[in-house]
Amino acid sequence: MTLRRSPSSAYAAGGEVFPRANTALSESSSIHSDALYHLALELHGLGLDRSSSSYWALDDDTAHPPPPLRTVVGSSPVTGSPQPQGSISGGGGGGGGAAGLYFSDGRRKVDYVLVFHHRRHGGGSMRAAMHHRLSIISNGNFPTTAAAGGGSSDTSGGAAAPGEGGGGGVCVGEVCVELGGGAGEQQQQQEEEEEPAEREVALIREEFEANLLEAGLEIERDGELKSHGPCFTRLHAPWPVLSREAEFLKIKVPTKKGYELKEESGFNASMSAAWRKLNQPFQPNVPQQEHGRTKFLSHCFSRDKLHLYNIKSKDTFFDNATRGRIVYEILRRTVCVRTCRSMGITTLIAKGVYDSAFPVHDGDYNVTTGHSEERNDRQLLHEEWARYGAFYKYQPVDLIRKYFGEKIGLYFAWLGVYTQLLVPASVVGIIVFGYGVATVDTNVPSLEMCDERQNFTMCPLCDGACDFWHLSTACGTARASHLFDNPATVFFAIFMSLWAALFLEHWKRRQISLSHSWDLTGIEDDEEHPRPRYETILLQKTQKRAKSKKKRKSEPEKREEDGTETGKDRWRQKLLLAALPLTAIKKLTWRDRMPGYCINLSSILFMFGLTFSAVFGVIVYRITVSALMAMSPDPETKANVRITVTATAVLINLVVILILDEIYGAVAVWLTELEIPKTDSTFEEHLILKAFLLKFMNAYAPIFYVAFFKGRFAGRPGNYVYVFNDYRMEECAPGGCLIELCIQLSIIMLGKQLIQNNIFEIGIPKLKKLMKKLKDKGEEEREEERSRPPQQWNLDYELVPFEGLTPEYMEMIIQFGFVSLFVASFPLAPLFALLNNVIEIRLDAKKFVTELRRPVAVRAKDIGIWYNILSGMGKFSVIINAFVISFTSDFIPRLVYQYMYSETGSMHGFIDHTLSYFNVSNFKPGTVPHSYQPGDITVCRYKDYREPPWSLEAYQFSKQYWCVLAARLAFVILFQNLVMFLSMLVAWLIPDVPKTIVEQLKREKTLMVDVFLREEKEKFQLIQSLFAGGGGGGANNKDHPSSSSKDPSCQPGDPAGPLPGHGGGGHHHGTLPSAGLSQGGLAGDTGPRVRCRAASFSQFSGTGGGSASSPSIKKDTTHTAV
Repeated sequence: MTLRRSPSSAYAAGGEVFPRANTALSESSSIHSDALYHLALELHGLGLDRSSSSYWALDDDTAHPPPPLRTVVGSSPVTGSPQPQGSISGGGGGGGGAAGLYFSDGRRKVDYVLVFHHRRHGGGSMRAAMHHRLSIISNGNFPTTAAAGGGSSDTSGGAAAPGEGGGGGVCVGEVCVELGGGAGEQQQQQEEEEEPAEREVALIREEFEANLLEAGLEIERDGELKSHGPCFTRLHAPWPVLSREAEFLKIKVPTKKGYELKEESGFNASMSAAWRKLNQPFQPNVPQQEHGRTKFLSHCFSRDKLHLYNIKSKDTFFDNATRGRIVYEILRRTVCVRTCRSMGITTLIAKGVYDSAFPVHDGDYNVTTGHSEERNDRQLLHEEWARYGAFYKYQPVDLIRKYFGEKIGLYFAWLGVYTQLLVPASVVGIIVFGYGVATVDTNVPSLEMCDERQNFTMCPLCDGACDFWHLSTACGTARASHLFDNPATVFFAIFMSLWAALFLEHWKRRQISLSHSWDLTGIEDDEEHPRPRYETILLQKTQKRAKSKKKRKSEPEKREEDGTETGKDRWRQKLLLAALPLTAIKKLTWRDRMPGYCINLSSILFMFGLTFSAVFGVIVYRITVSALMAMSPDPETKANVRITVTATAVLINLVVILILDEIYGAVAVWLTELEIPKTDSTFEEHLILKAFLLKFMNAYAPIFYVAFFKGRFAGRPGNYVYVFNDYRMEECAPGGCLIELCIQLSIIMLGKQLIQNNIFEIGIPKLKKLMKKLKDKGEEEREEERSRPPQQWNLDYELVPFEGLTPEYMEMIIQFGFVSLFVASFPLAPLFALLNNVIEIRLDAKKFVTELRRPVAVRAKDIGIWYNILSGMGKFSVIINAFVISFTSDFIPRLVYQYMYSETGSMHGFIDHTLSYFNVSNFKPGTVPHSYQPGDITVCRYKDYREPPWSLEAYQFSKQYWCVLAARLAFVILFQNLVMFLSMLVAWLIPDVPKTIVEQLKREKTLMVDVFLREEKEKFQLIQSLFAGGGGGGANNKDHPSSSSKDPSCQPGDPAGPLPGHGGGGHHHGTLPSAGLSQGGLAGDTGPRVRCRAASFSQFSGTGGGSASSPSIKKDTTHTAV
């Protein structure tokens, strides 16, 4: 089907000639053309007149009346002046005020920016792309003096023709809808050259922006469109839209009513004053959000209660973050039913209709003035938060929340609390490490291992190539082990378990305090819209079902056999298919998701196998390299076998972990998409669980192996366990596996923090920015842009899009695992975490302020599923530390020896007690060292609790082994129960809600009830006086048709009145009945509607006056909200 123009396809209006839209569309595009025609007919608030001078003709000879291209917006029922629901301006923007923050009139803020690309498809295709454009020119909300074509805009705020094509005109006080912009054969030729996909995308954009206008937003486009590159559409939300959406979203705003906070007295007051004075140098130099000791009550915004709020200026009452959030909510729920049947800006971005959408930053982050009062919020954040020089200062959490929203504010508040509590953990860890350093020279087991007079001859470490060796050669390993494996380690493990519980309880208190301070108490979860992929699959399923039904009911087979099916029939089938309602299938079932679930399960199991394979590969590397280095003739190489192999293996593990981390992150996103979650919150939760599971396993699998499996299954001399029948399983060092666990943990932790968290976060955004510049426009367009200062939206578009907080939380959660899970083996872990976080806070701050586009301010009451993960890891850390102390360290064997087997009650003789005997003659053939001469050595020692070869049960586990095992298991049970009890005690002693917050909540509730009761009382008295005056006399009231308008609370021009385009009679927000109602009811009321403050007549019993019409008044107003 093609859409062709009739011979008389132009019409005259206002002295201008507007040509009809003529497009040669493909069969797949015909539905969209018809949709645009109906869209032009049904634009909300625009009345369309018939015209007989031209018509749109279809191939099926069905003529439709043409949509007239000029309409006049109706007057407002309140003021009688034109009040359009939205307006489009064609200026360049940024004319007044801060550069790039306002429309071209310099008065209307740019609240949001939509970006789309024009791409070259051949000569003249750019001009052709604009012929089907639906342009709406409105007089806007500001007076218009003059306008001209070509894209220029009036400085007073009037709208001009968007110079996107010829033939455009401007009608002051009117709205012109213009389809097409040129005429003649050249236009037709250009349209034929244009790709159908680009035309369809432009049609979708036009419908979407028309719906935005219907929602009340105001739009401004670039005056001069580029032939290639990004094009920006600026959006502004006027006060009626802001107030309407704020009421819908239940945004809490401060009221005029305030109260004084309770001041401390006595000793507490003096201590608080001293603490504030000490903290003063560490406080950021930002304006205080609170007004001293005064706390203002907050209430959900309502257009009926504007008198309660301290509205100094409607332009600044809602901050920029709130304005951006309101516009985003409108963008997210705006639908394109006619063209693509999609909902929301996210779906359009996913389909390529728009490139991106974002709110603009508050100007440049570089400070140009020296006074703090003259700096915008972005400059304040950059100076007081995003600089490395401010590392010693507290974070301005309130300002972060104001600029970025509650969700990001809660993340940085949580990170600040976590970093602060790392300070005592670091101090205790340093003390524990210092204790190990101080006692290393007096540790008896270390001295015995280093004593050459003991002459412990140890069995070979490998078969054939390795020789017998003396235990004194491992003196360095034994001394290093004592630094981390000492009695203080047990205390530190218990302390860190309690620290984790204290951290969670402290964060809960802090979170509730912030919720109260940020007016988040009692908020409801925002309504969520379906995700683009969910919507697409739902639509595909709907169309597939409709197509199958159509195929069964129609007779396509007969027509195909007869050859009578025409292109017109195919077009009608497609049109009927596209006209089916989207709600035919309301949701996807478990059957639709079952393939995704199966792929998820199999993929996660495969990833686990891949992780274990990587760990096993490193084990094989350690075994083979150890054997090869043992064969080396160089004595230094043989002496450093264990250190070299351990260090290189850990580095390989680190590289593998970093690579798999990136792979698992991408795989987690792909697997979550296969599940087809309906909403963004569900998608985020599923993604977090998968990513955490995969990355947790990836980061900790090598550490778990060293802590609990290495050396446990190596066997004994004469009966070793082999890998691939050639290589022996590796054993722990003579000083135990704890020192190797410490090396593994420290290198992986520091490597991840240094490389992944810092270098990647700095380098990858810089690299993306560089690549984006390399793909930039040509030199000519670049020179044109250099000749004029860039606008703020141009600068923001060059920044990296915000992709969520999941990576930020994830790296901190993995670090929390390093700090809590295996802290018994590495007491310095909290210190390194603290140093990393001090840098991490400023690095993230710099990234958010300077490198990322401004994210949409999202409300959040808490940190969500991350708290559950932290709580689970805190409980899991108790079990892990108990097993590390019991089975990995020598703490329990030492206790057992000292109190059960030592004759003197000391540690003397402990090393000899832990070593078993092996008869060299019992070696299997081929496993004896090549340099061994029979008779030189008869027995060798190895670390285990086994019977000697001269025993009746030779090489079986001895009684000491079972005693030590029982003691280890008993310690695990005791440690777990003790720490769990202490953690529950800490949680019970520390209330979740601070006492001061409880008192403030009660006081605020009482004060708010008093405010509303006082207001109801005043309105009751007002209504009583009105009815008393209206019912007193019959004839006298005829001279006062609207006595209620004399009351100061009833203002005809109240901004809370009916919104433009919504009419007065269809929306019963309620108006106060005037005295004229008692004379003639509502029939004769033709004057302007009177808008009064909110009140409820549900408590009013009609007793006013003796008028005969009082019962009717009572009947009509009993349930009317005023």
